[in-house]
Amino acid sequence: MVNKDDFLYPRSRYYGQVNPENLVFNANLQEFAQKVSYICNLETSGKITPGDAYEQIKGLWKQLKRTKKQLRIGEEPFKGDDE
Repeated sequence: MVNKDDFLYPRSRYYGQVNPENLVFNANLQEFAQKVSYICNLETSGKITPGDAYEQIKGLWKQLKRTKKQLRIGEEPFKGDDE
């Protein structure tokens, strides 16, 4: 029997550099993509307005950016110490 959550919220394997921050960000990124897909489908089917879709996606984007900043993804804290 297929789990409903696995069907509705599929997760892909992570192939990048393994550390806790990257794994958490990858999970957040996959969740962001899934939610954006749902919002786009709702807007396409006329269930929500384009403005509502935009605002919801904008909010999700800000949340993802905040998570990236908190996890310090993309920062190289030791780069430049030896220069």
